[in-house]
Amino acid sequence: MHEEKHFEGSQLVRDIVIGMSDGLTVPFALAAGLSGAANAANIGNNIIVTAGIAEIVAGSIAMGLGGYLAGKTEIDHYKSELQREYFEVDNYPEREKQEVAEVFADYGLSIEHQNLIVDDISKDKDRWVDFMMKFELGLEKPNLNAARNSAAAIGIAYIVGGIIPLSAYFPIFGLSTNAALIYSCIITAISLFIFGYFKTKIIGQPPVFGAFKVLGIGAAAAASAYFIAHLLV
Repeated sequence: MHEEKHFEGSQLVRDIVIGMSDGLTVPFALAAGLSGAANAANIGNNIIVTAGIAEIVAGSIAMGLGGYLAGKTEIDHYKSELQREYFEVDNYPEREKQEVAEVFADYGLSIEHQNLIVDDISKDKDRWVDFMMKFELGLEKPNLNAARNSAAAIGIAYIVGGIIPLSAYFPIFGLSTNAALIYSCIITAISLFIFGYFKTKIIGQPPVFGAFKVLGIGAAAAASAYFIAHLLV
């Protein structure tokens, strides 16, 4: 028996992807850039760790806030359109019935069947409005906690992603700046490749190509930051 497979990634998965993607790339590029400056100025790793942690905190808050505002905007937009649909059903029922009929006309149903469906749907105002929201406006009822959950998922994923490239510079490992940069590049490259692989795989695209694409973007960002910082110091 044929089994259809479709990507049904939840909002949580998408938020983790957003947070982890930026978390791995931005702090990595910052640490690489500061490594170039630290080498030129003969400064230790403490400044890199301090700046990196500050960026991770600021970045997670900014990304989380962006996710919250996006979720809140979606909820407010849905509520606004819902009120509008109730108003139109109450005040312009014939026009709304015609809009329902037009939806089914697009699917090739006869006028007789259109009228039967319209009469049945319009008997229940809530069901009628719900139909209009989904099929006229293309809006699904959002989770009321979506904004908060989105902010938390993006922020936490950003922190987790950001700690990975920065961890090599932690004093506990006792590495020089050059050695820390090398280890940071290795662990971040592995993380970017794995992240890109699974990120692409869950949406049904070639995972190996996606892995190299994500790895290439991260490497380009880090290399640019490193050489620019090295030239400016």
